[in-house]
Amino acid sequence: MNTDITTWSLEAYLFFSISVALLIFLITRMLKLAEYKKKYSPLIDKDTELKKLTNASEKEQVKITELQASYSEKFKTYERLKEEVGIFNDQIEFAKVSFYEPHFDFDSSEDFKLKIKEVRDRQKILISDKTAIEALVAIEVGNSKAKGRQLLNKQIRLSLRAFNNECDAAIGNIRWNNVEQMQKRIERSREALDKLNESLSVVISDEFYELKIKELLLSHEYRESKQAEKEKSSELKRLQREEQKLLKDAENANKEESKYQKLLDAAQKQAEKAAGEKLEALKSEIAQLGLSLAEAKENSERALSMAQKTRAGHIYIISNRGSFGEDVIKIGMTRRLDPIDRIKELGDASVPFTFDLHALIYTEDAPALEGQLHDIFDEYRVNLVNNRKEFFRVPLSKVHAEIKKINEGVDFIFDAEAREYKESVARSGLTLKSNSEVDRLPSNI
Repeated sequence: MNTDITTWSLEAYLFFSISVALLIFLITRMLKLAEYKKKYSPLIDKDTELKKLTNASEKEQVKITELQASYSEKFKTYERLKEEVGIFNDQIEFAKVSFYEPHFDFDSSEDFKLKIKEVRDRQKILISDKTAIEALVAIEVGNSKAKGRQLLNKQIRLSLRAFNNECDAAIGNIRWNNVEQMQKRIERSREALDKLNESLSVVISDEFYELKIKELLLSHEYRESKQAEKEKSSELKRLQREEQKLLKDAENANKEESKYQKLLDAAQKQAEKAAGEKLEALKSEIAQLGLSLAEAKENSERALSMAQKTRAGHIYIISNRGSFGEDVIKIGMTRRLDPIDRIKELGDASVPFTFDLHALIYTEDAPALEGQLHDIFDEYRVNLVNNRKEFFRVPLSKVHAEIKKINEGVDFIFDAEAREYKESVARSGLTLKSNSEVDRLPSNI
């Protein structure tokens, strides 16, 4: 009996121990499973997570679309306001530059000046006749027509003063890059005053407005004409200086020839009386003086010929890679005895690097040849407004081909030395680049 009880107790103990151990194991596993479930539950259901992310993405895309639409609308407002500011602002960065087509064809600035006076005189007549600004209907003030006329006359005078002041400001501020803006400024001024006077039916007449616009355009073209005349005068003075220098060179060359002739005559007289070693020395001196005299005569004759031939000169083709970039050349003319002097002058302190010579052509009619080359390369001009600027963006191979058609024997140098530019690049360790464009807002995002 005791044996049975002992055996049962042992079995019960073992069962209990195993049950407790199993229970502890199950609890541990459940706790671990709960921990894992909590930690990785967002990734367990892929469809749910994908749907959640898709919904979030769609919401963000809607926000982006709304922001893009809002930005586009605000950018349009910004551009419109900037244009409005440009009308009343004379700063270059605010001005919308457009090509200006001349409205008048006068020979000189004096013709423009006379026409401006004529337009202003016509404006004065309109003001005197009271047709510059008109009241379309009569009004009464306190049942009084006289008081009504008095009020209208006062409003007309105020409007006239305001419009004249605005037009004078526009004309005074006009420049090459804001003609269109100043026209709009006068137009907006007229619209604003007419709207302000709408209740009184007071308006600026079409003729008076058109005369103001005409005065604006005439004033602009008058200034452009004055500038063109100034540049032409400067070029004429430069050519006159070259003429004077040619005459001076001819005079100096003649003096140099006379000097060697006197020295040679003196040496020959001494040789007639000399003998032995002294005679040999004098013979050597006479030979050297003869060479110097021959060279001086050649220079004198050439200088005299250049001074007498008013159209003879040299055409030069030069480039300045460091200053203007690749394939930009200048085709110019000089009548100087030494044309290199002119090329050196062009490469003075006004440009960062000196010019390189590609070709030098002597001709009896330099202006004609220069004009011929300018016509050939007209479509390649860098400056499309001022033809006195003789720069062209064209490959040297094309220039060489055209030069060969005119003069087969001209020496042409293709490789520009550009020494100062290349050394500057080497020292800086960088590639020189052109100025970057000014940053501006994008039209959309």
